[in-house]
Amino acid sequence: MLPTARLFQAARVTLFTRAGCGLCDTAKYNVTQVRKRRPFNYAEVDIMVPNNKEWKDVYEFDVPVLHVQFAKNAAGELSDPKKLFHRFTEQEVESLVGDAEKAQS
Repeated sequence: MLPTARLFQAARVTLFTRAGCGLCDTAKYNVTQVRKRRPFNYAEVDIMVPNNKEWKDVYEFDVPVLHVQFAKNAAGELSDPKKLFHRFTEQEVESLVGDAEKAQS
C-alpha cells in the first residue's frame, strides 16, 4: 500500500491541550511514541488560543483530552470521536487508534 493511501485510511487523532499543563506534556509524549510506530493524522489544539474558544468552553477543566476518529466515507465525514481524558498510556492510545482503523475497514 502506498504511504499516502495509508494516511488516508489512518485514524485522525486530535489532542486538546494547553501550555503549562504537565498532564498535557505526558499525553503529547505518549501520542508521539505511538505515532513513531504507526502513522496517523495528528493535530494539537491549544484550547487557550482565542480562536479555539469553542473547545475551551467544552474542555477547560478536562485537558488533556484525546479524540480518535476515522473517515466514515469518501467525502471525509468523520466518525463520532472516541475519547481519552486526563491520564492515558501509550497502550491506550495505540488501542484506540487500532480500533478506529478496524472500524474504518
